[in-house]
Amino acid sequence: MSHIVFSTDPGWQPEQDNDRQQNSLFPDDGIIRLRRETKGRKGAGVICVYGIGPDQVGDVAKKLKKQLGTGGAVKKGVIEIQGDRLDQIKQWLEKAGFNVKQAGG
Repeated sequence: MSHIVFSTDPGWQPEQDNDRQQNSLFPDDGIIRLRRETKGRKGAGVICVYGIGPDQVGDVAKKLKKQLGTGGAVKKGVIEIQGDRLDQIKQWLEKAGFNVKQAGG
């Protein structure tokens, strides 16, 4: 299969690859998944929260950071909370009415 990688046409735009969007890390099934990650962070652990809708992600991140008194960020629709607070995050999300699962080890 061949596809255009480069074009000199000033109006040319690459085709959007829908397969990449559909093959995300976790399925969009309404379940919030929590995962502990350290890769690429120089050993500092964060808890990543996947599966929250794009309209709620900013509000939930803000409330989680305030409730836990910790830092964090939202990157590409994934909430990253600093520190190893998996149990506290899980409890807070369950109280907020989300269906939560722990992903990974």
